[in-house]
Amino acid sequence: MTLVIPFISSAGGQERQAWKTALPEALDGIGIVKPFSDLSAPERQAATIAIVANPDSKEVAALPNLKWVHSLWAGVERLAKELPEDGPMIVRLVDPQMAETMSEAVLAWSLFLHRDMPCYGAQQRRSEWIEHELKLPEERRIGILGLGNLGQRSALRLRANGFPVSGWSRSEKHIEGLETHAGSDGLDTVLGQSDILVVLVPLTAETAGLVDSRAFSKLPRGAALINFSRGPVLNDGDLLKALDSGHLSHAVLDVFDQEPLPQKHPFWLHEKITVLPHISAPTVTRTAVRIVAQNISRYLQTGELPETVDRGRGY
Repeated sequence: MTLVIPFISSAGGQERQAWKTALPEALDGIGIVKPFSDLSAPERQAATIAIVANPDSKEVAALPNLKWVHSLWAGVERLAKELPEDGPMIVRLVDPQMAETMSEAVLAWSLFLHRDMPCYGAQQRRSEWIEHELKLPEERRIGILGLGNLGQRSALRLRANGFPVSGWSRSEKHIEGLETHAGSDGLDTVLGQSDILVVLVPLTAETAGLVDSRAFSKLPRGAALINFSRGPVLNDGDLLKALDSGHLSHAVLDVFDQEPLPQKHPFWLHEKITVLPHISAPTVTRTAVRIVAQNISRYLQTGELPETVDRGRGY
């Protein structure tokens, strides 16, 4: 009997269509990928594996015999929260290409801040011709909050471009060539030496609201922020106060509490904020589907599951 693998997604139309095209090709010979709406009642009962991208949890629950779901996204906090703890195990996408793409974005926007692009952009709008003293990379300290795959690759890429980099994680990590810190004292250490702070932590109960007025007060005056993590990690009101007071010079934001960012949100028109539409590290379809196909094929052949999400940690 041919294996039917449900595909459940409420992602945007263009993204969902890309998956609907690429997944059947990648899993050809392994199983038949079907959108949830195309499944028959017997197929829903028989399904033990599903592939998901921002799924409706009610549709996942309508597959009573699921053993695990493979997310097409690295972020699975909503899925982990909505699925019951005794429900299917969750596998998040771990794609080396995503780490590479993220490190490129972190470097690009760190250089944007390092070379004073917000200042020169404001001068252009005022028709001002003013040259500012150039700092060298070794004079600009960068802190990374979050040392998972994305954080580690980003930190090492920044260091390779001459920036002094320190990293923080909730638990201790030892990474060759990188200054690392952990715990509350370690967080304060990294904050205190960050001219640019890059946020890459996963969203968990412990990291929600992590970057708030207390964190901003620990940063050097004139520091800048890059948030490529998740919107709720950042306290929006505290950020606006820190920018308006002059304690922070600029913020590059790619993630928000609500996405798309509402049109009347104050971030849009704030002169010290750069708004990006969640594009720092999009999933690359062609590499992601190969990883999903390999993981499912290995499981079917050996019974070996890829690494699953720890519900206690939330990632």
